[in-house]
Amino acid sequence: MVEIAIAFITGVISPITLLLVKNWIEKRKKPDMVAETLKVSELIYSKIEELREKLGADRVWITQFHNGGHFYPTGKSIAKFSIIYEVVGLGIHSIQNSFKNIPVNLFSRSINELFHNDHISIPDYKDETVATFGLKDVAESSGCKSGYLFALKTIDGKFIGTMGLDYTKEKVKLTEEDIKHLLMISSSIGGVLMTHLNQ
Repeated sequence: MVEIAIAFITGVISPITLLLVKNWIEKRKKPDMVAETLKVSELIYSKIEELREKLGADRVWITQFHNGGHFYPTGKSIAKFSIIYEVVGLGIHSIQNSFKNIPVNLFSRSINELFHNDHISIPDYKDETVATFGLKDVAESSGCKSGYLFALKTIDGKFIGTMGLDYTKEKVKLTEEDIKHLLMISSSIGGVLMTHLNQ
């Protein structure tokens, strides 16, 4: 009888106890922030590189809003944005270093348009009949001839950033189908970013 009890304890209870302890330890472990960031970055970079190639864009970038300091004397946070992801075609210069810690109010017209309408389409920055929402000078300084911007929002509608496609070699007019596809992509990227930020 003692041998059966020992066999039962070592053969059944010990492995179950070990499994329960292992599960408890795994649940209490904090996620590896670096590993998670790399995983999300790889996912986003591969998606925007795929978009760049599919739509023939010269540059695709993503900004995120963040707290960039505090106003004096109130201590209220300064809303800023930075380009955190960017892919460029061969021979196209990067703009990522030029757009770090930019106060949101400097681009309030375009950001407000994205907030309310989810995208901005500018097939030709030189066309005076097309609204550029204050982006024309920046586009010209970065060699952009056509540009498309999309709001990145969470599932519950929080505006967390933007995705942009730049065409520098020639003017490009995207189709309505392309715009719909990009709106879906920007929505999924917004969800991925928010899930990552909440971890």
